Amino acid sequence: MNTLILVLILLLVASATGVITRFVPALPTPLVQIILGALLAWPAAGLHVELEPEIFLLLFIAPLLFADARRFPQREFMSLRGPILALALGLVLFTVVGVGYFIHLLFPALPLAVSFALAAILSPTDAVAVSSISGRLRVPPRLMRVLEGESLMNDASGLVAFKFAVAAALTGTFSLVDATFSFFIIAVGGLVVGALLAMGFNLLRTRLIERHLGEATTVQVILLVLLLPFAAYLLAEHLGLSGILSAVSAGMVMNRADLKRVGQLNARMQTQSVWEMLEFVLNALVFLLLGFQLPAIINGALDHSLHDIGDYEFLRLLGYVAIISLALLLSRFLWVWLASEVGLALTRLRGLIHGRPRLPTPDGNGRLSLRLMLAATLAGIRGTITLAAALSLPHLMENGTPFPNRELLIFLATGVILFTLVTGSIGLPLVLRNLKLPRDTREFDEERRARIAGAEAAIYRIERFHHDRTGEFARAQTNDETIIAFNDISAQLMAYYRERMALHSTETATPQLATSRELERETRLEALRAERREYYKLRQRHRINDNVLRKLVREVDLAEAALTSDQGQPAH
Repeated sequence: MNTLILVLILLLVASATGVITRFVPALPTPLVQIILGALLAWPAAGLHVELEPEIFLLLFIAPLLFADARRFPQREFMSLRGPILALALGLVLFTVVGVGYFIHLLFPALPLAVSFALAAILSPTDAVAVSSISGRLRVPPRLMRVLEGESLMNDASGLVAFKFAVAAALTGTFSLVDATFSFFIIAVGGLVVGALLAMGFNLLRTRLIERHLGEATTVQVILLVLLLPFAAYLLAEHLGLSGILSAVSAGMVMNRADLKRVGQLNARMQTQSVWEMLEFVLNALVFLLLGFQLPAIINGALDHSLHDIGDYEFLRLLGYVAIISLALLLSRFLWVWLASEVGLALTRLRGLIHGRPRLPTPDGNGRLSLRLMLAATLAGIRGTITLAAALSLPHLMENGTPFPNRELLIFLATGVILFTLVTGSIGLPLVLRNLKLPRDTREFDEERRARIAGAEAAIYRIERFHHDRTGEFARAQTNDETIIAFNDISAQLMAYYRERMALHSTETATPQLATSRELERETRLEALRAERREYYKLRQRHRINDNVLRKLVREVDLAEAALTSDQGQPAH
């Protein structure tokens, strides 16, 4: 009963945070959730939730990364794979080595392997926190895609580096060749396991379930999709591979498979609704649980005197947190600058060879500006993976002695999470304020051309369908009233699609076109809402029953959802 009450309280607080952030938009949602979690767990009479890292990774991180990977545009991932891998792999290694040595200099009595372990804990960034803060800012789209792709991939590289660092601390031995080979096996193996599992599920879904049972199994299929990230994670971990990358790989394969699923309207609508709700709940619970750990982490760090390093007080601990956080930000800035310069040099070299220089940077204008490099640096926010890794530090060494300064390491990791979250929420709006972005009309032009192509396909199909049905009417000697009505319907529909083609025929994104599209959208929304209000009035007057009301309202809801789908995405 206590567990059930705790779960209900967490869900209630999670929903409350969504309301609070509407009234206090300056505070990012993750920070509000951490604060509320800490308040609920503090003081001693508060709620207490012990976080099990392995269960935490399975129940929260695996499905969230699966959902992010399932939503991530594959074309952008392939085109930006260079910068993404440079941050997800190169920056992690750079952070582990550089910041690890810095931590060892800061705490000389701390073993070097333990310093590397702490640096590995601090290396992954948090996609949820970055999206929450940057979602309200004008971030260059390419830069945002790079940051999202980085956070998808660097969790696994950071955790693998952490695993080897802890093993070196426990055993006192480390082999670079063995670590490199093991990292390759763990990473590639995790990707393969997740991809194979997702492909097997898609084969089962399309060949067996949907082909023979149709949309009657929509709920069952959605349930199986919900279980897929857990299965991918557990299977990979059982085989000694990366469960995180397995979940990410499964999500990407599911994304690719869904692109080929033209039908299944109900399945798509219901799956999207279920995942939106699940992501919101999991994201909120993740940061609430982080807040729940704060009192115990602070008390643990203050109660355990570090004889090897010396006595310390709370302010001194905060100073360590600030110094390490600044070292992380500096190393990230240096890596972003170095990667930008190297990428630009390679692009120019390829341009000279092929005679067509290209400058693939987030702003499209060549070298990254200082403001964009600062934005990429401040967006390196640490989060839940860092906390889970810190809490998974072993309590004892192999010889039975306590693990060196475990409480201090956990406190430093938690402090860095809060420091980067606060600096990101304050610094990013300042850096990106009044940022002049080059006008990127690529996505607009793609949408315009797609709408025109869709309208042409619809007109062609209406003409063919009209021709076929007219022949059937003639053979069946259908009455003239039906034929006349059918002709009018076909003519009206083709006129509607021709109007759409004319509206989107402009070659560039002009202000007049944008105004016309917005006026059309607003007018259609007003008509749909009036239609829905009338249906409810008819039900209140007992002119229609509940079944008719639900059917008619669902049609209006679907039409309104199509018109408002591009007006904003739910926060994660």
